[in-house]
Amino acid sequence: MADTVKIIAKNKKARHEYFIEETYECGLVLAGTEVKSLRQGKVSLKESYADIFEGELFVYQMNITPYEHGNIYNKDPLRSRKLLMHKQQIRKLIGLKQREGYTLVPLSIYFSNGRVKLELALAKGKKLYDKRHTIAERDANRRIQKSLHHNF
Repeated sequence: MADTVKIIAKNKKARHEYFIEETYECGLVLAGTEVKSLRQGKVSLKESYADIFEGELFVYQMNITPYEHGNIYNKDPLRSRKLLMHKQQIRKLIGLKQREGYTLVPLSIYFSNGRVKLELALAKGKKLYDKRHTIAERDANRRIQKSLHHNF
């Protein structure tokens, strides 16, 4: 059975703001109207983050726009949502977050074989000079590619 993946949304800001150390795939606990809204692509990961509360993993500030035909079944668009991960992986994340000052940032949300999955990154925040260095590096690579393309 082929693994069908359909990306719904990406957090483009995350790679600019953080150094990504590791990524994890986790499931989400959602209501039916939220899944219908995701199928329409109505989600924003811009300000979202994940945290561990009482041994369970939750994502906060992930905005899923209410489904227009949902009526009373629609949930709060910014409510916290539980993430599904193996217990030993959560324990590892707890240790890394406490000891080394990492944060958990959602990178993308997608459908994998009909199920909603979230790509979660273990990340460290970048300083302003790190961001400038990344931008300068990207511009230099663009100029190199452009000059190579013009020479051939």
